[in-house]
Amino acid sequence: MSDLSTVTASDVSAASEAFFGQRANVVAKNAVTAKGVRAVARVPEAAALNTTTFDIEVKQGARTDQKRSGRCWMFASLNTMRMRVIESYKLKDFELSQAYPLFWDKLEKSNYFFENIIDTADQPVNGRLVSFLLTDPVSDGGQWDMFKALVKKYGVVPKEAMPESASSSNTRDLDGYLTRYLRSSAHKLRAAFEGGASVEELRARKKEMMANVYALLVTCLGEPPASFSVRLRDKDDNMALSGTFTPHEFYERAVGLDLDDYVSLISAPTADKPFGRTYTVSRLGNVVEAGGVRYLNLEPAELKRAAIKQLEDGLPVWFGCDVDQSFIQEEGIMDLDALAIDELFGFPIVGDFDKAARLDYGESLMTHAMVLEGVNLDEGGRSTLWKVENSWGKDHAKDGFDTLTDAWFDEYVYQVVVDKKYLTDQQREVFETMEPIELSPWDPMGALA
Repeated sequence: MSDLSTVTASDVSAASEAFFGQRANVVAKNAVTAKGVRAVARVPEAAALNTTTFDIEVKQGARTDQKRSGRCWMFASLNTMRMRVIESYKLKDFELSQAYPLFWDKLEKSNYFFENIIDTADQPVNGRLVSFLLTDPVSDGGQWDMFKALVKKYGVVPKEAMPESASSSNTRDLDGYLTRYLRSSAHKLRAAFEGGASVEELRARKKEMMANVYALLVTCLGEPPASFSVRLRDKDDNMALSGTFTPHEFYERAVGLDLDDYVSLISAPTADKPFGRTYTVSRLGNVVEAGGVRYLNLEPAELKRAAIKQLEDGLPVWFGCDVDQSFIQEEGIMDLDALAIDELFGFPIVGDFDKAARLDYGESLMTHAMVLEGVNLDEGGRSTLWKVENSWGKDHAKDGFDTLTDAWFDEYVYQVVVDKKYLTDQQREVFETMEPIELSPWDPMGALA
């Protein structure tokens, strides 16, 4: 075998000699082994540029905490809605229940999974599609369109009406046992198909399985309320809202947001996704009858323009990003210049891998959803720094909020959700009328925040 195809002893010796021949390498080794990569790569001058005051800022309630769950997309969605309740009734603070949509999302995702299993029953279990469906059928993550579908079908409730449980705050066991049951049930459905069962017979068996899913969810999360009493007092301790409501009635009365007005804009510069086109993702969704997701792909500058317009009108903005890239978590700083990784290691790791290539080669995708609640602008009205409401509790970073630079936005923000009135006439027409291009289930734009 050629020496070029193997790691030889002389290769290791040469690499070691080259490494230890540089004083900077030895210093880096000693520092990183003691403190870790990001602590040593942190650039204090970049960190010092992050501010806590903003030109445009939306004041929201106290910071929320998703704890040990992957519900960021739900927290971000509910946090954009609760401000309307706080403002409408002049409340000191308010939270909508995050356990309530979690329950219905798990139920709907289970049904969505079963429908996909029935639909692919004639395909090999070790084929790419069925293997993909079995990988993570009830992930905590989601998309804005999936949350929209849940609210349309089930409404919302105040946090007091369905408070957190041990299994909503830490979803590991709930997800693990539900996933095991779903996979076991998928095996039974496929076996029945191989035995000659019709689609109608498979769906009848699915109904029995869904009853067990419901029982598991009630056991872990409690039963969602069909109706509940509400008493909200304003900042002056006057009764602002009281009565008994269903979840739909409460949404219409207290939130009143027209969900159909809000659209998802993405920014993915890969060759297979031309800008100015609409896209959907095959087999991505939760509520079967609601359909899937719909995106309009635009340049980052257009996502920023629409987000700024919405913030100027006093409304927060849901967005999805790859949160861990160039991120100093303890300080809540997302900044391309905050970590000198290439300088630390002495060769390019971060700097020569552009956004399109990162998406194509599996290095980056949307991993987290949060809320834009502020922005700083330069003299020309261009954004420079964004204020972010996270859902990791008040003790995270700067009293629970983060900042991200405009350059970081360009590279790692993949989605914003805005009222369609902030689109141009042409963008609105494209979003509403163009037949979306269907992406593969495993496309990075199908990632769940």
